Amino acid sequence: MQDYPYPEAPRSDAVERLHGKTLSDPYRWLEDPESAESRGWLAAQESLWRRHAATIPLDSPVLTRIGQAAGAGLVTSPRWRGRHRFHLRRTAGQAHPVLFRDGHPLLDPNLLDPDGRVSLLAWHPDAEGRRVACQFARSTAAQPALYIVDADTGQVIDGPMLGCGPSLAWPPGGACFFYTRAGHVLRHRIGAPARDDVRITGEPGDYRLAASDDGRWVILTCVTAAGDDVWLVDPLEPGVPRAVHVGLDARATVSVGPDGRVYVMTTMGAERGRLCVADAATPGQWRELVAEDPLATLTGFAVLDGPALGRPVLLVSHTRDAISELALHDLLTGTRLRPVSLPGAGSTGPLVTRARPAYEAFFTYTDHVTPPAILRFDARDRGVETWMQAPGTVGHEPVTGHRVTCTSRDGTRIPLTILARRDLRGPRPAILYGFGAFGIPLTPAYSSHVLPWLDAGGVFALAGVRGGGEGGPGWHEAARRGTKQRSFDDLIAAAQALVELGWTTPDRLGLCGESHGGLLVGAVITQRPELCAAAVLVEPVLDMVRYEHSPPAAEWREEYGSADDPVELSWLLSYSPYHHVKPGVAYPATLFVVQRDGARADAMHARKMCAAMQAATTSRRPVLLRHERGRGSDCLARDLLSFMGVHTGLISPA
Repeated sequence: MQDYPYPEAPRSDAVERLHGKTLSDPYRWLEDPESAESRGWLAAQESLWRRHAATIPLDSPVLTRIGQAAGAGLVTSPRWRGRHRFHLRRTAGQAHPVLFRDGHPLLDPNLLDPDGRVSLLAWHPDAEGRRVACQFARSTAAQPALYIVDADTGQVIDGPMLGCGPSLAWPPGGACFFYTRAGHVLRHRIGAPARDDVRITGEPGDYRLAASDDGRWVILTCVTAAGDDVWLVDPLEPGVPRAVHVGLDARATVSVGPDGRVYVMTTMGAERGRLCVADAATPGQWRELVAEDPLATLTGFAVLDGPALGRPVLLVSHTRDAISELALHDLLTGTRLRPVSLPGAGSTGPLVTRARPAYEAFFTYTDHVTPPAILRFDARDRGVETWMQAPGTVGHEPVTGHRVTCTSRDGTRIPLTILARRDLRGPRPAILYGFGAFGIPLTPAYSSHVLPWLDAGGVFALAGVRGGGEGGPGWHEAARRGTKQRSFDDLIAAAQALVELGWTTPDRLGLCGESHGGLLVGAVITQRPELCAAAVLVEPVLDMVRYEHSPPAAEWREEYGSADDPVELSWLLSYSPYHHVKPGVAYPATLFVVQRDGARADAMHARKMCAAMQAATTSRRPVLLRHERGRGSDCLARDLLSFMGVHTGLISPA
């Protein structure tokens, strides 16, 4: 491996004095990207990255496959309104999805602005499928604009209306609709001036709107810090809402089924969720239909009925260790009848049905090597089939997914998903990916960098570390604030398990994390630098003493703690990656990836950490920074895989 002449980065005498501690911060000058010193340093880092990139053969199989994998488009589940079917579709060459009705394009934002500055933010067909409320966002405009479009002619019949929220509900007939603006719910009549709109709500709040498929009921939700308050509203009497789920300090999703009953998915008394049902006349008096599964999170359901079934059923979706699963339940008793097979260990989207008779449910399905496709479940034969594929979907070598657990330092079993080609055996170059923050589960999703890596013979693994949402709210609570170290212990355990199980070796293992997952990887490579050969950190959070100085990081205090508090500062200092870089350590090959306009984390984290590691490492493996503007996901995939490939042995340098 060649030596890398790192750009000069003077160590300043800047310090942070907090609660009797004096903390050295030698690279604080890199917090300002516009200073002459920072500009010069960044230019030199870019030159260094280009020098490294020039050593990578462009005809490597893993890199030539990226363009094909990134060419997959998008389809969404259909929505039926009246006799009409609506869905979104995007090809690889389109900047934004196109709205289709009955298989024909209805609204194409790409035609409104060929430069891609206009996108369809939200769309809501009325109950008959004759009118569609469409909210368009323009990158050059401060606010999105709402228009009403005649779906038969494609002509705008009302609008623009500015300042509206994205949720909207149509009563039957399409003569008016309910929408949100400035913390209130209003009713607008088509063709009338907006100043005549009638306000429905009294107190302002964060309101969300939905309607039953037939428009008979409007579901009004007010989201608060404590929970969700939900009412059922009769459009003919909007001033007399019926309480469904109010004042319970729990989250809830409410819908009205085709049978006219009110269905309530709630976390009240069930942190993983349970399904309850009530009559529309007394929607607050619900009874439990599907009890909580303590090991799986309830994510959705669909009511399926019709003469051919004999007895109506529920199709219920859960996630278990972040993997989706479906099962049939009896609609009247809630009893679980049988599981429903899916194509693999993947993720499913919301369950959508037609109007009665509703034998079928449609939903998106994706996994790490499958672009989102629309699957159809038919309750008559209980079979699942592909109804529509994303345009540009490519074939690939057979891939096997292995779901195992590994033991963390405190004995907790951590879920680990391992993907590899079916025909390969023995240790291989591997990427281990993790996130572990804010209760967000690492669910399977298609990515343009996973399939090329697997096709070329690599192993890709995902660790469901604590701090994420793989195991429900308790999984999140187990590794936040003063117990954040558990996230890092979990990733270390996952890396060791990949080696012990024979999937890889330390000199062929790379770690990858994005945003708060970058913190995870940064902590692990400073605590256990010998664990891996390479690491890629995309828009990471790394200076935990000063993270609060950058928006939106001040909103992260509940997750990590605050340096303003002496006890919480001790938590942060115990693992802050920037503060744990030590001179004389052989760090793995490390690539920091940031965008000048990145929205996830301030790029100062990567700049400061890169400078510190370049000054400290004794390894001949490089520490590099990719700091660019406006690069697409396929370019990111190319840079990530080329770096990982070279430093784990999957790609031979030129």
